[in-house]
Amino acid sequence: MDRLLHSSSAGSIGTHHDEDKVTPVETEVLEITNAEQLSRYTLKLAFSDGRERVIDFEPFLKASRNPAIRGYLDPEKFSAFRLEYGDLVWDDYDLCFPIADLYEGQI
Repeated sequence: MDRLLHSSSAGSIGTHHDEDKVTPVETEVLEITNAEQLSRYTLKLAFSDGRERVIDFEPFLKASRNPAIRGYLDPEKFSAFRLEYGDLVWDDYDLCFPIADLYEGQI
């Protein structure tokens, strides 16, 4: 019994088709545009694409073994955050988080 194999790519080795082309997607730089303290360790962050996240930093701060990070359990020190070039930072970048993690609500 003879078998015929049919393949849509037969004979197309080394050739390109329009449906195979990848078009680069324009990406915009994601920034934090506003940060508002809602409670002792909870911030509401607004991002440049309009998304908002409420993040409780207390579990992260309490779980850290690093005394410099645990120092931000001082409510006054924690509340001294600022936005710099679209990043959320404390002091001289002593505490900062990747924007992608904050955007996903995972720290």
